[in-house]
Amino acid sequence: MNLIIWINFIMFAVFTLFFCYQYFYVFVSLVKKPARYIAKKNHKFAVLISARNEENVIGELIESIHSQNYPEELVDIYVVADNCTDSTADVARRGGARVYERNDTTHVGKGYAINFILKKIYTEYAYEKYEGFIVFDADNILDRNYIKEMNAVFDSGYGIVTSYRNSKNYDSNWISAASSLWFLREARYLNNSRMILGNSCAISGTGFLISDKIIRKNKGWRYYLLTEDIEFTISNVINGETVGYADKAVIYDEQPTKLSQSFRQRSRWAKGFYQVFLKYGAKLFKSIFKSKRFSNYDMLVTIGPLTLFTVVTFIVDLIAFAFAGAVGDPAFAKLGQLLLQALFGFYGMFFLMGLITLITEWDYICCKGYKKIMYLFSFPLFMFTYIPVSIYALFFKIEWKPIMHAPVANPAMTDFILQNKGAGHEK
Repeated sequence: MNLIIWINFIMFAVFTLFFCYQYFYVFVSLVKKPARYIAKKNHKFAVLISARNEENVIGELIESIHSQNYPEELVDIYVVADNCTDSTADVARRGGARVYERNDTTHVGKGYAINFILKKIYTEYAYEKYEGFIVFDADNILDRNYIKEMNAVFDSGYGIVTSYRNSKNYDSNWISAASSLWFLREARYLNNSRMILGNSCAISGTGFLISDKIIRKNKGWRYYLLTEDIEFTISNVINGETVGYADKAVIYDEQPTKLSQSFRQRSRWAKGFYQVFLKYGAKLFKSIFKSKRFSNYDMLVTIGPLTLFTVVTFIVDLIAFAFAGAVGDPAFAKLGQLLLQALFGFYGMFFLMGLITLITEWDYICCKGYKKIMYLFSFPLFMFTYIPVSIYALFFKIEWKPIMHAPVANPAMTDFILQNKGAGHEK
């Protein structure tokens, strides 16, 4: 019993020690507003979209790009129809995109598609002289000021810029709501605070801008792990780059509505984080002392397997509880109490995390009020499903698999986007 208590105490102490700075991030975001950026120059960008069988949604994305409050002659759209068996390429062409069809079932994944289209651009469209590349997923929709706001931060000197990730299907069910709330929290209470403090932000999947100089410096896109976004972030942070954040550049994407889809997606992310940690962990740790930047420590904690250690501790508690019950050990009741305290503790932590995010981002979530409140209570339950996700990703081989997306079916969501209600943190 004493051993179990000590294991739990040590893990709690380690977890608190490494993550306590994120509580400060919450405080910073609540009390300090982000700086406002106004561009002196409108830069020329190429939009890169990797799409696999996305004929249902890619038209909406392209339309939202054409509707930007930004000079249209400064934005060209490139689509990689990656191993498609549907009409994705035709829909993209009709929308005015420059489309390349890629058929490679050996090198599968977004990273390979991005590198493919960059090579095409540099060999066939070098005369366009793009200053930066903006990367989207096919299911995204952009707020009309998206590129304008990204350009403002880019113009201020950031070679890599990420954006505010909102959801176009928050109200579908508790699964999509929980996933959406997590990304809203990531945008507001991680990247927003990092930007305010001058630390490096982290790219999260989609909606990011990279300068031509960095692409050339890296000799193209060379990030092919299951989470190419975080791999790209870590590699560049090690090399001294600082990722910026445009809080008013709002992108909407679609979250899974089935637990099986979400489990598969998050298993890939978990596996990808393990891969990134194994590949870059040692270099990132050394860079903390070499660069003396807090960003490097922050990124090490971000990719570190501390969550897995917490899961292992919980499993040890569960095994000890079951064993004590089986042999009639007097410690059975105390172990049960310890287990319940841990469960309620984690539920309370995630509930508070979700509550703070929901309160501050309330106006930027397209969902009926009673559903927002109802889904708040199921948010910690969703987070508990990371326990089997983390274990599964550790022991099983995981490959990238597409998730089918659907166009916006909710008229209220369409009006929400068109009326620019999701843009930033100030009305």
